[in-house]
Amino acid sequence: MSGDISAVILAGGEGTRLRPLTNTRPKPLLPVLGRPCLEYIIRSLADAGVGTSFLTCGYRSQDMVDALGDGRQFGLDMRFAFEDHPAGTAGAVKLLEDKLDGTVVVVSGDVLADVDVRSLVETHRSKGALATMALTTVDRPEEFGIVGLDDDGRIVRFKEKPRTEEVFSNLINAGIYVLESRVLRDVPAGEKYDFSKQLFPKLLERGEPLYGMPLSGLWKDIGRPRDLLDANLRMAERKGRPMEVPGAVCTGNIVATEFRAEGCEVHGPAYIGEGAVVGAKASLSSCAVGDRTVIGAGTRIDDSFLMDGCAIGDGCVIRGSLLGRGCAIGGGAVLTNVVLGDGVRLDAKAEVRDRTIE
Repeated sequence: MSGDISAVILAGGEGTRLRPLTNTRPKPLLPVLGRPCLEYIIRSLADAGVGTSFLTCGYRSQDMVDALGDGRQFGLDMRFAFEDHPAGTAGAVKLLEDKLDGTVVVVSGDVLADVDVRSLVETHRSKGALATMALTTVDRPEEFGIVGLDDDGRIVRFKEKPRTEEVFSNLINAGIYVLESRVLRDVPAGEKYDFSKQLFPKLLERGEPLYGMPLSGLWKDIGRPRDLLDANLRMAERKGRPMEVPGAVCTGNIVATEFRAEGCEVHGPAYIGEGAVVGAKASLSSCAVGDRTVIGAGTRIDDSFLMDGCAIGDGCVIRGSLLGRGCAIGGGAVLTNVVLGDGVRLDAKAEVRDRTIE
């Protein structure tokens, strides 16, 4: 597959449900195993033979430019498009219509998608489809747009965010589409317009060849803080392996490069960033720890995500929590189901439960 395929990455959202973590970074740059979440789908696009990718930015767009540059490190040509006003998923791609030709892959930059885009493109072309939608399965389809297929994979029905009694499938729209660029003629210029709510139902009603294909790989919505934690844990399980680390008792799948262990336990799935330090008799279980984070002696961290540069005192207990970059937690503190923005400091022996602190 050659670089005749182009892509549009939709990444203009503000990630309001992820605040305060998105107060200081756009949602697509939130880290999963130490890399921006967006990087996984970019690499999948490059593997599929995408030559040029247009990234639509809105909120904190300069952060996106600084983080991604020209895209050459990923194996494609990255160009940026800046939205003045929300245009909807199809409306945002319509604005780039004069730059798109042939087969176009449209992806959401707001989810974790370590997936096989190449097979999606190959299926799209083999079926002679006008549009092909990537599908994934979820436990609660009521929160998404569900899709019904016939035996050949052709889409026969849609339903956006159905009520429980309306659910006919657990296959949902994963927000990844392969399109022939001529489909954009059906998108009205200058209007807010959506693929799944407006364009695809119109094509379906007209009898156009519209197909769906279950994705291969890991797709995970990261709309809420708990989702971001789960994305890190699932990727650690997927990418990790059993490890032997001097000074640590390790079990389960772990992703790590170089960290200093001083007589601790690490139970996977877990991610430990470069330059992290884990103190004597500390215990880490089902967690992600960023670069240069220091965890004090006797501290216990369960089911939690600590971003880069955090400093955790001795004898702390942190459960079910997300800590932004550069947080400092005094010795003996207990945190349960807490979300902290970047740079938050908590005193020694603080006890915080079920709170979000900016």
